Amino acid sequence: MMLSMLRNPVARAVAVAVVLVVWLGLAGVGGAAQGKLSQVQTNDAAAFLPSSAQSTRAAEASRDFVDSQTLPALVVLTPAEGGDVTPEQLAAAAELAGTFPQRTVGDGTWADHLTGPIAPVPSQDGEAILLAVPFDAEDAETLVGDEESLTKVLVADLREALADELGATATEAGDLGLQAWVTGPAGFVSDLSAAFAGIDGILLLVALGAVLLILVVVYRSPFLPLVVILTAVFALAFAGLVVYELAKADVLVLNGQAQGILSILVVGAAVDYSLLLVARYREELRHAAHPVDAMRVAWRQSLEPIAASAGTVVAGLLCLLLSDLGSNRSLGPVAAVGIGAALLAGLTLLPAMLLVAGRRSRALFWPRAPRPEATGATPGEGATRGEGATAGVTAEGDGLWARWARFVARRARPTWVVTAVVLLVAAAFVPTFRATGTSQTDVFLTAVDSVEGEEVLAEHFPAGAVQPALVVVDETLLDDVVQAAEAVEGVASAAPYTGAPGGAPGASEAAPVVVDGRVRVDVVTEAPSDSQDAVDTVADLRAALVDVAPDAIVGGPAAEKLDTQIAGERDLRVIVPVVLVVILLILMLLLRSVVAGLLLMAANVLSFAAAIGISALVFDHVLDWPDADPTVPLYGFVFLVALGVDYSIFLMTRVREEALAVGTRAGVTRGLAVTGGVITSAGLVLATTFAALAVIPLLFLAQLAFIVALGVLVDTFVVRSLLVPGLVHDVGPRTWWPSVLARRPDPGTRAPVEPEGATTGA
Repeated sequence: MMLSMLRNPVARAVAVAVVLVVWLGLAGVGGAAQGKLSQVQTNDAAAFLPSSAQSTRAAEASRDFVDSQTLPALVVLTPAEGGDVTPEQLAAAAELAGTFPQRTVGDGTWADHLTGPIAPVPSQDGEAILLAVPFDAEDAETLVGDEESLTKVLVADLREALADELGATATEAGDLGLQAWVTGPAGFVSDLSAAFAGIDGILLLVALGAVLLILVVVYRSPFLPLVVILTAVFALAFAGLVVYELAKADVLVLNGQAQGILSILVVGAAVDYSLLLVARYREELRHAAHPVDAMRVAWRQSLEPIAASAGTVVAGLLCLLLSDLGSNRSLGPVAAVGIGAALLAGLTLLPAMLLVAGRRSRALFWPRAPRPEATGATPGEGATRGEGATAGVTAEGDGLWARWARFVARRARPTWVVTAVVLLVAAAFVPTFRATGTSQTDVFLTAVDSVEGEEVLAEHFPAGAVQPALVVVDETLLDDVVQAAEAVEGVASAAPYTGAPGGAPGASEAAPVVVDGRVRVDVVTEAPSDSQDAVDTVADLRAALVDVAPDAIVGGPAAEKLDTQIAGERDLRVIVPVVLVVILLILMLLLRSVVAGLLLMAANVLSFAAAIGISALVFDHVLDWPDADPTVPLYGFVFLVALGVDYSIFLMTRVREEALAVGTRAGVTRGLAVTGGVITSAGLVLATTFAALAVIPLLFLAQLAFIVALGVLVDTFVVRSLLVPGLVHDVGPRTWWPSVLARRPDPGTRAPVEPEGATTGA
């Protein structure tokens, strides 16, 4: 290792300086890239669907029937006092619509991005006006102005026009007594982008602030927490740089959810790895004359558990490449890049900052700087301690974790049995966890214009008329398809597409448009196209058309949502077993044991099930949240199994190290005592960082934040503190089968342990 060659002060100073300069350069460039990640985001769910999905094939086929695809923004106007719309109000709406094409945007006007005229349409009940603004879908992600997407800019300008020209907003009536909402696909995309905008600001501030507070409590030092936080920030900047360049080059697709998860994952992982290395470094400072000697031993002893932890998470995340959804496939490498950056920063930048002051580096721990103990060792002798060395663990401790370790050792079997039963009771509620899909209006946890406008729109207009389901079928089966579609519950109407401007589908007497012997049938659902009810109607529609027109393909927004849910359910069935197998193999190789790998995997799967069961109860009976998206339990599983097993890895690698010297049962006692503080701190940090996702007011992230934060706490305080040590202590040396440790006689005596504060820094 490089640190072993740094006995020369000049060489050490040069090496530390080089590491720091390289990271400063990466942080400078990466910080700018991190701020531009939103420019390479894609939040259109249709873009993530596989080419084999029925809605994707229908979208391709339906392009032949129209000149361009639209992403409509729907303006709903209603009298503030209720009642019918007056002729003056209708005329004012028409006049306003006529000014839209001339409004400037970027270097041009709205007219450059519209696919058709804008005309006011009064509702049949006469109580509302609808202005459908047909933005060109091909331009949706174009960047303009302050490097924001064209959709966001156009919707913001549309809302500004309503406020300026009519004086109308959703909460305040204008001079004409009208209130206005902007909803529809463009409105939802804009509000979604606005919600994700908080990722670069408030999310990071909340996460870093909470982590800094925890670190101050853990280290009781004003300097060390800043070193750890800087490690995490630099790692995030480096990860942002790599992800930005990959997304910019279209190597991967980045969405707002992935960006938020990246930020949280890097901060949490970098701090966790830093906590483990710093704890071991502090321990070794008590046995080494020079900080470099202590770092050399700490780095070597921490490398295996940290690298194994990172490798486990990366392997689990890369299993997402098996997903049918592009968003899931991209999250795998995006998050893996983040873990890689955290690992690199923890093993290079952090040691360099800890050693930058040379012999005075101990001062970073002030006011509790560790000093070499008088053990009779010559200077530097402690730095040569190899695997299994336990110097310094020589006295009974009275610290919290020392007492806890002895408690578990004395009552190992009752401890793990009772713990397992409690977790099984919580896991029994897993079947009640609802992940059948979420309506677009339920995505936001705060009031937004697009959601309120959708509700007003549904009160006065056919909810599914703006974006109907599209059926592409052979023209000879047109009549049969129309009849079958109209017979489906939840379908308001079905009619062939005629291409006649200015009228609803089927209102014109024009002949259907025929392309290559096929026609398009527009099926209007009673529910809004972005609702779960519309998704269910499309599922019934597909089933009804199987016997009538087996080759018919059904698309449209509701169909895209249905295909997304189908792909998500398929991913659960495929990816979960693969993740289990991959992580199990890693555990077996790391611990050189089949039995230990199986025990840890079973414990962490039980922990995940308990977290999902508790979450189901909270979501349904406390928070009253709607059904989750199928990707929520998938992401929860990948993160909890991959991240949760980290703490068992941290514990069991130390137990194995101690077991080589004193036996398995004594090794469990010692391992739990000396790692208790640092692992608990790491768990609190990771749970806090994931909980910070809840500051983004989106249902998906709030649900994921709760599940992962809860699961990490269960792993930290229950699985790693009770279940795993109790189980391993009970099983004894057989835990290490088939390695040589399984054949070593175990004294079975309670091992003396060092006081908790001496090794953990807690």
